[in-house]
Amino acid sequence: MIDNSALMKDAYNEVEAAAALGITVEALYELLDKNIFTDGKGRPERLFFQHADLVLLSFWQQSTPNIKILRMPRRR
Repeated sequence: MIDNSALMKDAYNEVEAAAALGITVEALYELLDKNIFTDGKGRPERLFFQHADLVLLSFWQQSTPNIKILRMPRRR
């Protein structure tokens, strides 16, 4: 869960994002590597996050490995 005191910022660096999520920077990197940087190119040197990014990271952090996310069909 996201620390509510961290919601006042426009951008968070890696350390601040990890603190807001209540995890270590290493755990943040694991979430990013597992869910975002999967193309083999690796993660950029410096990352900054917005509040919406923290919400998504929080979801991934709390998800169990057996949960499947279903995509909605395209609207026509």
